[in-house]
Amino acid sequence: MRIKPLVPESLSPDLRFVHDEIASLVSGSQGQVKMLDGQGALLGPFAPMLHFPQFGVPALSFLRTLDIHATLSQTVREVAILTVGGLFGAKFQLYAHEIMAEAFGLAPDIVASLAAAGQPYGLTAQEAVAHNMANCLVKGRIVPESTYHHAVSLLGREGVAELYFLVGGYSLIAVILNGFDMPAPEKPV
Repeated sequence: MRIKPLVPESLSPDLRFVHDEIASLVSGSQGQVKMLDGQGALLGPFAPMLHFPQFGVPALSFLRTLDIHATLSQTVREVAILTVGGLFGAKFQLYAHEIMAEAFGLAPDIVASLAAAGQPYGLTAQEAVAHNMANCLVKGRIVPESTYHHAVSLLGREGVAELYFLVGGYSLIAVILNGFDMPAPEKPV
Protein backbone atom coordinates (compact mmCIF):
# COMPACT_ATOMS: atom_id res chain seq x y z
CA MET A 1 0.00 0.00 0.00
CA ARG A 2 1.55 3.25 -1.14
CA ILE A 3 -0.80 5.57 0.73
CA LYS A 4 -2.75 5.17 3.94
CA PRO A 5 -6.50 5.61 4.38
CA LEU A 6 -7.36 9.03 5.80
CA VAL A 7 -9.09 9.09 9.16
CA PRO A 8 -12.20 11.27 8.95
CA GLU A 9 -11.02 13.67 11.67
CA SER A 10 -7.95 14.62 9.58
CA LEU A 11 -10.00 15.81 6.61
CA SER A 12 -10.99 19.37 5.71
CA PRO A 13 -14.72 20.08 6.15
CA ASP A 14 -15.32 19.73 2.39
CA LEU A 15 -13.49 16.41 2.18
CA ARG A 16 -15.12 15.20 5.39
CA PHE A 17 -18.49 15.80 3.73
CA VAL A 18 -17.37 13.73 0.69
CA HIS A 19 -16.04 10.99 3.02
CA ASP A 20 -19.28 10.85 4.97
CA GLU A 21 -21.41 10.77 1.81
CA ILE A 22 -19.35 7.87 0.41
CA ALA A 23 -19.48 6.01 3.71
CA SER A 24 -23.25 6.44 3.85
CA LEU A 25 -23.74 5.29 0.24
CA VAL A 26 -21.53 2.21 0.46
CA SER A 27 -22.89 1.12 3.83
CA GLY A 28 -26.37 1.10 2.28
CA SER A 29 -25.61 -0.38 -1.13
CA GLN A 30 -22.62 -2.58 -0.27
CA GLY A 31 -23.14 -3.31 3.41
CA GLN A 32 -21.66 -6.81 3.07
CA VAL A 33 -18.30 -5.35 2.02
CA LYS A 34 -15.83 -3.93 4.55
CA MET A 35 -15.29 -0.38 3.29
CA LEU A 36 -14.08 1.28 6.52
CA ASP A 37 -11.11 0.48 8.73
CA GLY A 38 -11.21 0.49 12.54
CA GLN A 39 -10.74 4.27 12.62
CA GLY A 40 -13.59 4.94 10.19
CA ALA A 41 -11.32 5.66 7.22
CA LEU A 42 -12.52 4.59 3.77
CA LEU A 43 -10.62 1.72 2.16
CA GLY A 44 -9.97 0.66 -1.42
CA PRO A 45 -10.12 3.28 -4.17
CA PHE A 46 -11.60 5.85 -1.81
CA ALA A 47 -8.31 6.49 0.02
CA PRO A 48 -6.47 7.68 -3.14
CA MET A 49 -9.55 9.62 -4.22
CA LEU A 50 -9.55 11.53 -0.94
CA HIS A 51 -5.77 12.03 -0.99
CA PHE A 52 -6.06 13.57 -4.47
CA PRO A 53 -9.56 15.10 -4.49
CA GLN A 54 -8.93 17.19 -7.61
CA PHE A 55 -9.00 13.87 -9.53
CA GLY A 56 -10.85 11.63 -7.11
CA VAL A 57 -14.02 13.66 -6.58
CA PRO A 58 -14.78 13.97 -10.33
CA ALA A 59 -14.08 10.24 -10.71
CA LEU A 60 -16.49 9.52 -7.86
CA SER A 61 -19.13 11.70 -9.51
CA PHE A 62 -18.76 9.75 -12.75
CA LEU A 63 -19.05 6.40 -10.95
CA ARG A 64 -22.08 7.61 -9.03
CA THR A 65 -23.68 8.65 -12.32
CA LEU A 66 -23.16 5.10 -13.60
CA ASP A 67 -25.12 3.81 -10.60
CA ILE A 68 -27.88 6.41 -10.71
CA HIS A 69 -28.63 5.81 -14.40
CA ALA A 70 -28.08 2.03 -14.40
CA THR A 71 -30.48 0.04 -16.55
CA LEU A 72 -28.49 -3.17 -16.89
CA SER A 73 -29.30 -5.92 -14.40
CA GLN A 74 -27.10 -6.21 -11.33
CA THR A 75 -25.72 -9.56 -12.51
CA VAL A 76 -24.76 -8.15 -15.93
CA ARG A 77 -23.05 -5.23 -14.22
CA GLU A 78 -21.21 -7.50 -11.79
CA VAL A 79 -20.05 -9.79 -14.60
CA ALA A 80 -18.57 -6.78 -16.39
CA ILE A 81 -16.97 -5.39 -13.22
CA LEU A 82 -15.47 -8.77 -12.25
CA THR A 83 -14.20 -9.28 -15.80
CA VAL A 84 -12.37 -5.94 -15.55
CA GLY A 85 -11.11 -6.66 -12.03
CA GLY A 86 -9.96 -10.16 -13.00
CA LEU A 87 -8.04 -8.97 -16.04
CA PHE A 88 -6.36 -6.19 -14.05
CA GLY A 89 -5.89 -8.32 -10.93
CA ALA A 90 -7.22 -5.43 -8.83
CA LYS A 91 -7.36 -6.94 -5.33
CA PHE A 92 -9.88 -4.63 -3.68
CA GLN A 93 -12.16 -4.55 -6.72
CA LEU A 94 -12.22 -8.34 -6.79
CA TYR A 95 -12.79 -8.54 -3.03
CA ALA A 96 -15.76 -6.16 -3.09
CA HIS A 97 -17.39 -7.40 -6.27
CA GLU A 98 -16.97 -11.11 -5.56
CA ILE A 99 -19.10 -10.48 -2.46
CA MET A 100 -21.61 -8.32 -4.33
CA ALA A 101 -21.88 -10.69 -7.31
CA GLU A 102 -22.75 -13.60 -5.03
CA ALA A 103 -25.22 -11.39 -3.13
CA PHE A 104 -26.95 -10.62 -6.47
CA GLY A 105 -27.17 -14.33 -7.28
CA LEU A 106 -24.16 -15.21 -9.42
CA ALA A 107 -22.97 -18.75 -8.68
CA PRO A 108 -19.65 -19.09 -6.79
CA ASP A 109 -18.04 -20.98 -9.70
CA ILE A 110 -18.92 -18.14 -12.10
CA VAL A 111 -17.56 -15.56 -9.65
CA ALA A 112 -14.34 -17.54 -9.19
CA SER A 113 -13.84 -17.92 -12.93
CA LEU A 114 -14.37 -14.20 -13.59
CA ALA A 115 -11.99 -13.26 -10.76
CA ALA A 116 -9.34 -15.51 -12.32
CA ALA A 117 -9.83 -13.79 -15.72
CA GLY A 118 -11.40 -16.98 -17.05
CA GLN A 119 -14.33 -17.83 -19.31
CA PRO A 120 -17.14 -18.96 -17.00
CA TYR A 121 -19.87 -21.42 -17.94
CA GLY A 122 -23.49 -20.91 -17.04
CA LEU A 123 -23.84 -17.20 -17.84
CA THR A 124 -27.09 -15.90 -19.32
CA ALA A 125 -26.88 -14.52 -22.86
CA GLN A 126 -26.77 -10.94 -21.54
CA GLU A 127 -24.08 -11.79 -18.95
CA ALA A 128 -22.02 -13.62 -21.59
CA VAL A 129 -22.06 -10.72 -24.03
CA ALA A 130 -21.14 -8.31 -21.21
CA HIS A 131 -18.20 -10.56 -20.30
CA ASN A 132 -17.06 -10.85 -23.91
CA MET A 133 -17.24 -7.11 -24.53
CA ALA A 134 -15.50 -6.20 -21.27
CA ASN A 135 -12.81 -8.79 -22.00
CA CYS A 136 -12.28 -7.36 -25.48
CA LEU A 137 -12.16 -3.73 -24.34
CA VAL A 138 -9.81 -4.27 -21.38
CA LYS A 139 -7.43 -6.09 -23.71
CA GLY A 140 -7.34 -2.92 -25.85
CA ARG A 141 -9.25 -4.34 -28.81
CA ILE A 142 -12.09 -2.93 -30.89
CA VAL A 143 -15.36 -4.76 -30.28
CA PRO A 144 -16.03 -6.86 -33.40
CA GLU A 145 -19.04 -5.86 -35.49
CA SER A 146 -20.80 -9.19 -34.89
CA THR A 147 -20.30 -8.88 -31.11
CA TYR A 148 -21.57 -5.32 -31.12
CA HIS A 149 -24.73 -6.22 -33.08
CA HIS A 150 -25.36 -9.23 -30.86
CA ALA A 151 -24.98 -7.03 -27.76
CA VAL A 152 -27.38 -4.44 -29.17
CA SER A 153 -29.94 -7.19 -29.83
CA LEU A 154 -29.65 -8.32 -26.19
CA LEU A 155 -29.04 -5.06 -24.30
CA GLY A 156 -30.22 -2.33 -26.65
CA ARG A 157 -28.05 0.58 -27.83
CA GLU A 158 -28.43 2.39 -24.48
CA GLY A 159 -27.46 -0.78 -22.61
CA VAL A 160 -24.34 -1.23 -24.75
CA ALA A 161 -23.37 2.40 -24.16
CA GLU A 162 -23.91 1.92 -20.42
CA LEU A 163 -21.73 -1.19 -20.54
CA TYR A 164 -18.91 0.69 -22.30
CA PHE A 165 -18.94 3.45 -19.69
CA LEU A 166 -19.13 0.87 -16.89
CA VAL A 167 -16.09 -0.98 -18.25
CA GLY A 168 -14.22 2.32 -18.61
CA GLY A 169 -15.15 3.44 -15.09
CA TYR A 170 -14.10 0.21 -13.46
CA SER A 171 -10.92 0.10 -15.54
CA LEU A 172 -10.13 3.49 -13.99
CA ILE A 173 -10.81 2.06 -10.51
CA ALA A 174 -8.58 -0.94 -11.23
CA VAL A 175 -5.73 1.31 -12.39
CA ILE A 176 -6.03 3.46 -9.26
CA LEU A 177 -6.10 0.39 -7.01
CA ASN A 178 -3.12 -1.19 -8.73
CA GLY A 179 -1.13 2.03 -9.03
CA PHE A 180 -1.42 2.68 -5.29
CA ASP A 181 -1.21 -1.06 -4.50
CA MET A 182 -4.36 -0.91 -2.39
CA PRO A 183 -4.96 -4.16 -0.49
CA ALA A 184 -8.19 -5.97 0.13
CA PRO A 185 -9.44 -6.84 3.61
CA GLU A 186 -9.59 -10.49 4.57
CA LYS A 187 -12.71 -11.99 3.04
CA PRO A 188 -14.85 -13.92 5.51
CA VAL A 189 -14.86 -17.63 4.80
